[in-house]
Amino acid sequence: MCVVVTRDRPETLARCLAALAGQSRRPDHLVLVDNGPDDRTRALLRSTPIPHTYLPSSTNLGGAGGFAYGILTARAMGADWVWLADDDGLPGSDRTLVTLLRCAEDKALDEVSPLVLDLADPQRLAFPLRRGLTWARTRADLGGRRFVPGVAQLFNGALFSARALDTVGVPDPRLFVRGDEVEVHRRMVRSGLRFGTCVLASYRHPSGAADFVPILAGRVPVYAPVDRARAATAYRNQGYLTGQPGMRWRRWPDEARYAWYFLAQQRDVAGWLHWQSRTAEGRRERFTA
Repeated sequence: MCVVVTRDRPETLARCLAALAGQSRRPDHLVLVDNGPDDRTRALLRSTPIPHTYLPSSTNLGGAGGFAYGILTARAMGADWVWLADDDGLPGSDRTLVTLLRCAEDKALDEVSPLVLDLADPQRLAFPLRRGLTWARTRADLGGRRFVPGVAQLFNGALFSARALDTVGVPDPRLFVRGDEVEVHRRMVRSGLRFGTCVLASYRHPSGAADFVPILAGRVPVYAPVDRARAATAYRNQGYLTGQPGMRWRRWPDEARYAWYFLAQQRDVAGWLHWQSRTAEGRRERFTA
């Protein structure tokens, strides 16, 4: 079963739905969460050949809340596997789903993710992929590997077993956007689930690399969205994450990285104080603003 979250993007949603319907192993059912009910979205959904369930939400639940809503619905309907997707991405080929299913079976995985590629340049990753202290930004950086264990970019084409979802639960709706996938990844690691990235399967997504700013001669990136509203949410969620078991060690490297970025590289004292304030709110679980 496939879960897609959308909001007011009929053009990209149409492309996404067409690619899902064109899979050689078509999803058995589609659950579409519409975070801003729209007649154009309903019309697009009626045209898909995939059996579907439409979940309108008059409240914008964000990515985290939208996926939580969709996943719970899929599990209530008895889904054994749940394939997650945003409306602005699409499978990289017509064999993406079947490749993920085969990889999960061959390696006895609880979750498997495709390689998420830049929609405009498929040789580059849409988001940097971290393996320990090493960051991969292109296909070539993976050195020809076919599978990367213990590493997964979630929600963009990620395939979860029912066992995985019942073990880790759904995304935390309080995180809204940014950091929700990191928090689910944290739960997966701590739960001892088997997961990873199948490099043979791909998913295409607009690049998010612009929000990752290199520091220290490009050896280390910081996540610093240009949009101030997104930055405020991201920094608050970052503080929340570094207050959670299994991730508390990341607080002090983050303090050092962002101090260098704002104070040494940007000469932006106000930005540094904003980052400090928002991460402190996240650690105190102040999600009211």
